[in-house]
Amino acid sequence: MDIKGKTAVITGGASGIGRAMARRFAAAGAKRICVADLQAQPLRAVAAEVGGIGIPCDVSDEAVMQNLVAEAETTMGPIDIFCSNAGIAYLGDESAPDAEWQKNWDIHVMAHVYAARAVIPGMAERGRGYLVNTASAAGLLSHVHSATYAVTKHAAVAFAEWLAITYGPQGVRVSVLCPQAVRTAMTQGREGGVASVDGMMEPETLADCVVETMAKEAFLILPHPEVLGYMRRKTNDYDRWISGMQRLKQKFPPESV
Repeated sequence: MDIKGKTAVITGGASGIGRAMARRFAAAGAKRICVADLQAQPLRAVAAEVGGIGIPCDVSDEAVMQNLVAEAETTMGPIDIFCSNAGIAYLGDESAPDAEWQKNWDIHVMAHVYAARAVIPGMAERGRGYLVNTASAAGLLSHVHSATYAVTKHAAVAFAEWLAITYGPQGVRVSVLCPQAVRTAMTQGREGGVASVDGMMEPETLADCVVETMAKEAFLILPHPEVLGYMRRKTNDYDRWISGMQRLKQKFPPESV
């Protein structure tokens, strides 16, 4: 997809990856951009910077997501691109409180479901549209220190796969963004963590990769190309991969929440 002349909505757009994508889309000639986030003040600043609109949004609330899409379409017209990007970093094992498991599920999985329910019917009817769902390399590989993060990111990838299989024939394109460590507020203080084993990427570099991959309409957006090699090792010899991940976990100390 060529972003020039398109309308886009980006959740989690007030900072980090979402802000970088908003700026990159604007530079690529997007017609209108809607930035959605819980952070009201930064939200307004990013919206003003890209000449778009800002709508406060809790992605874990389906009614709020429906209102986001309705308000964005009333203001901008039909949505061409929806980037379901919001995320959190509540890292926990199987003993994490149920509330933390639920929070991860709501933000990392159900937010994508709510977005799809809200925008796909219109896209399918028009025969065109693009969803970019942010997951993580942890959704393709794992997170050695967090079950809550790894499990929900795996589910996010699986849901994106299903959307691509189901709605691709109707003209709706789907990509899933699976980076390793990116320099954002979420990764602050974790520069030496396991996710940054291949380096800490700047959000602007990631945004370039998003636009380049969307131009090809490829499913996997892999800003860290090493991830593809890791995936191949995993599927080639699962037991060997598990052993390697065990060693990796021993090498890196647990990350704090």
